[in-house]
Amino acid sequence: MVYAARYERFFARSYDALYAAIRDPAGDVAFYAEQARQSGGPVLEFGCGTGRILLPTARSGVSCVGVDASTEMLAAPREKMPPANVQLVHGRMQDVSVGAAQFGLVTIPFRAFQHLLTVDEQLATLDNVRRHLAPQGRLVFDLFDPKLDRMSLAEEPEREGVAVVLDGKRVVRWERVQRDLSRQVMTVRFRFESDAEELRGETELEMRWFYRYEVEHLLARAGFGNVEFYRDFHGTTWSAGEEIVVVARPE
Repeated sequence: MVYAARYERFFARSYDALYAAIRDPAGDVAFYAEQARQSGGPVLEFGCGTGRILLPTARSGVSCVGVDASTEMLAAPREKMPPANVQLVHGRMQDVSVGAAQFGLVTIPFRAFQHLLTVDEQLATLDNVRRHLAPQGRLVFDLFDPKLDRMSLAEEPEREGVAVVLDGKRVVRWERVQRDLSRQVMTVRFRFESDAEELRGETELEMRWFYRYEVEHLLARAGFGNVEFYRDFHGTTWSAGEEIVVVARPE
């Protein structure tokens, strides 16, 4: 992710409140916890962020290692009294090493894979997943399924995204999107408004969008041959328009 330097801390601090409203209704937390239970663990989560998915998974009894490239994001789960079966590691999913060939499940939840902007970064990450997977392990991750009417727009003007209460004060997040259609990369600019001066500011992140068969070809190049695709977190067979939820096993 690309953040305004001074604003990364606020983004991390506001993350749970924002995505409780935006993301929790999709059911991804329960989905990943069930995947972990079925795997028997241990679980390696790339892009664990504030622990929104990692900590409920660990509290269900499965040992977990969470990796994130942001020290500010990792500060959040450390403040939440994580259970003893959680290890937190600062590093990049492309090249971090936390012990080879031992994890029954590797996850990359909530579109974290989309912060890998180049094919080299994507393949390096998939190779790293394989290095960490146990022989019968699997990879599970999710992406947004691009809607062509929106992806064709080079720019979307600023609009109000979501309003939350943080530290007892109302915060409104405004969003503006610019797209590089050649690179399939979108820059999302967030502007936070509040009556409290300390809760105002701007930041941005970049995301690469993927199409379903592009993902399948990436996985094949990285040696994943047994791949299932779903359109949601309830096991619905994939069709265009919602999510791209991937369950993959190495060949």
